[in-house]
Amino acid sequence: MPQDAFTIKYIAEELKVSLKGGKISRIIQPSRDSLTFIIYTGKSNVKLEACLSAQYARLSLTEDETFVPQVAPNFCMLLRKHLQNAEILDIVQPDFERIIYFDFRCTSEFTVTEMRLYFEIMGKYSNAVLCENGIIVGALKTTAISESTKRVLFGGVRYTPPQPQDKLSPCDTENIDRIIENYSGDKAKLISEKIKGICYATAFEIIGAYGENVTAENIRSYIYSDPVSPCVVYVNGEPADFKVRSAEKNQKSYPDVLSAQSAYYSYITAKKNFNEKKAKLSGALNAGIKKLDKQLATMREKLDECSDMEEIRLKGELITANIYAIERGDERLEAVNYYDENCSKTVIALDKTLTPSQNAQKYYKKYAKLKRTKQSVDARYNAVSEQKDYLNCINAHICSAEGLADLEETEEELASLQLIKKTENRKKKQTAPPYRTYFYEGFKIVAGRNNVQNERLTKSLSPDDLWLHTQKYHSSHVAVITGGRTVPESVIKVASEICAYYSDGREGSKIPVDYTLKKFVKKPPATNIGFVIYTDYHTTLAQPDRHIEIAENDDDKR
Repeated sequence: MPQDAFTIKYIAEELKVSLKGGKISRIIQPSRDSLTFIIYTGKSNVKLEACLSAQYARLSLTEDETFVPQVAPNFCMLLRKHLQNAEILDIVQPDFERIIYFDFRCTSEFTVTEMRLYFEIMGKYSNAVLCENGIIVGALKTTAISESTKRVLFGGVRYTPPQPQDKLSPCDTENIDRIIENYSGDKAKLISEKIKGICYATAFEIIGAYGENVTAENIRSYIYSDPVSPCVVYVNGEPADFKVRSAEKNQKSYPDVLSAQSAYYSYITAKKNFNEKKAKLSGALNAGIKKLDKQLATMREKLDECSDMEEIRLKGELITANIYAIERGDERLEAVNYYDENCSKTVIALDKTLTPSQNAQKYYKKYAKLKRTKQSVDARYNAVSEQKDYLNCINAHICSAEGLADLEETEEELASLQLIKKTENRKKKQTAPPYRTYFYEGFKIVAGRNNVQNERLTKSLSPDDLWLHTQKYHSSHVAVITGGRTVPESVIKVASEICAYYSDGREGSKIPVDYTLKKFVKKPPATNIGFVIYTDYHTTLAQPDRHIEIAENDDDKR
């Protein structure tokens, strides 16, 4: 739900209940448009997230991990200076506006002062402004003196709130009834355009609750009456919005608006971070592949130049064989090619400034040079081709990734290849993400998410466990944990379908999947991560299937 004044009203009320009396223990600015406050409430630490970006502006409580930059931005340092250990005295939404301010008691070694931090939740105009006695101490987004603006935001000037919209108050029932009675069009649009603090989505819910014959009292009651019924609405199995009140069928209820908002934005943030990281890794990987393609093209040109080296060697031999018939100063030799079964004649160009022997040596030297070039380029070409195949394998895992856990170790893999610069985070390193795990007919099926997991998974298997991989496609390593039992065909079929789904052949059908016992799978020394060879295998044709119905991991059920 957009952050209109109606939604912010309940956010402010719930934040006041949760945080009033708490103390700021830590302040972090993870990005240009976001702030995170760790607040000790007397019972536990609570994380308040202030996102002030154009698209996702909000104040919410969260349990998600927070990125901690190595160097804190200036506004973050300013907040730490004034608000570290400050007590929250009050949390208020003024005048039914899209603003929430926090009043603080700031205690230092020598002074006790009161400060106010405004959070203006207004889309692309969202901002955070710290004030003392009505004077701006600092702002997240400032305006320059030279800018032509009605509202000045920089340290030392008096804080003025954003200019209010020319709309009716929700409590002005007399005038609201008058404009509703005289309007025959889209009532939701009318409500959102004429009544303060209500966006179209909220107006649409009001019409859904009361019908087209909605009254001013209905609107006032919808905004101010209790209790509310917070929920997250789902579309096609994915969170589509959170709402303060909703009559939608496809929804999940929450005890309060903050919980519904946190659940929704946790999903949105995870999805946004996943898409951004996937795009980043794909971009770096494609750049690496493009670079290798250019190298291969250059090497192919050199190999093309070496394609006639045997003909050059032959010319040298024919000159040597016919040296008695050549005189210095000759420009050509017409000789019988005794290597040709038809004994055809070959015309060979000569350098008239060289002796016959020197002409032969010239061709031999050129042949030797081309031969050395071909040997060198062939070895390099094979190495670069293998590296490109390795990068294509990583690309297959990135394309099949479904969550951040699938990309974590791939990011480290690309950093080790120096294709990206690893982002440093001062948080403790997390444990490795789990394998994709499934249970079917009493058997456990596991699949790697990336090359690093593929290698770790294969090493961890017992000799009699079943190992699967697509044939002629890059794919996850998949295993069936047998426990010494014989694996039925039905289990092999499901494992093969999972293997086919997490491959770069997932868009096709009847994908060939090889399966063998782990004892027949070997990793050659000095090979890329996840590379193995295997023998004694059987092949089955599988239809790619994700099989979320038997997945154990919650992320893999989405």
